[in-house]
Amino acid sequence: MTACAIETAAEDDDREGHRDGARPGSADWPTGFTITANGAYAARLAGAGDALYVERWTLDGPEPYAVPLPLDQPEEPGTRLLPLADGRVLVARRVDGRRNTFSLLYPTGPATGELQLGAVEAPGSEHLVLLPPSPDGICAYAMCVGPDTTTLWLVAGGAFGPEQVAEVRGRCTGGVWLDRTGRMLALDRRLGDGPVKAVAVDLERGGEVTPLLQITEGSDDRLLLADPDSGLLLIRSDAPSPGHDRLGWGVLGSLLPVRFPECLRLDDAAVTPFAVQPGQVLMPESCSVALRIDAAGGSWVGVWRPSARRLGHLAAPAGWLAGAGLWTAGGVLRLPYATAGAPCGLADMEAPPEPEPEPPVTVPAVAEEPRVCRPVPLQQAPLTDRRPAG
Repeated sequence: MTACAIETAAEDDDREGHRDGARPGSADWPTGFTITANGAYAARLAGAGDALYVERWTLDGPEPYAVPLPLDQPEEPGTRLLPLADGRVLVARRVDGRRNTFSLLYPTGPATGELQLGAVEAPGSEHLVLLPPSPDGICAYAMCVGPDTTTLWLVAGGAFGPEQVAEVRGRCTGGVWLDRTGRMLALDRRLGDGPVKAVAVDLERGGEVTPLLQITEGSDDRLLLADPDSGLLLIRSDAPSPGHDRLGWGVLGSLLPVRFPECLRLDDAAVTPFAVQPGQVLMPESCSVALRIDAAGGSWVGVWRPSARRLGHLAAPAGWLAGAGLWTAGGVLRLPYATAGAPCGLADMEAPPEPEPEPPVTVPAVAEEPRVCRPVPLQQAPLTDRRPAG
């Protein structure tokens, strides 16, 4: 199952650049509910007011159920959570404005166990955010973003507490895993006052950085989602309409242009993809994509395939934890919801039948340097046939 990763990396993700297709006032990832990469567990802050506590959801059983993980002291509203594949929940807390502490919570009888992992300093104007859940389900990573440099930390899954694993030049946001092992990470990087470009970071080569997206030389090209099975990429870029971001799609390693379907461009609503159907090996056009649609009248769910001519609209269940959900390989969309009568629920929705293919809308190549118009130049950052250094 491909699940949405909820905790956004860099809440201040250059929001002025997300004009046409992003939710107003938010980054590309939804917040408040995080699902593991394999879809087995989720976590959120539950409670109300000053009485907040961590709540873990189990999603892979016959029925979903929630386990509260309260401590002696309530959690702060800014506490960030990341569930692991073994059922523990990573908790990141900000202390004294610059120190970030990490611990693992787990149920132990009627109480909550806590394993403290250590802390990371984020001095001055830097801030630290969690990256989406790692595909291996064991490790957890955080990103310390400074004015000119971004540092990646392994905060859970290491041998000796938090450890720095990479330093990337520039200010990075986003965070998308490109493989099933948790080795290749895509980040959206800005160097100085230049445009935002997605790059690939190899965590087994000390953070080796290589280009990933460059549609045109001056466009802002961000990677929102990636599915390793099919190679499908969901992209946000202003290449087709400078000054206005559009949603597009490409294929990992392909030389074909990124396509920007007109059906994903809504004049009066923000459209944000949050889950891709897994298991469609080498069939990116057949992958179902779930999108959160936000308009003045509320939020609902969009379902789309790259081969589709139109965007399907589905009513979200009452109490939907908006922007959260996952696909099964069989094409069932599972949306978590919480109401007074059903505090832990999953609504299953079938993907609509596949319509006729849509003629693609492409960005023309730049004649003087065709290479930079390749949407995904993975020849420069291959995800296969790589070996660890040494």
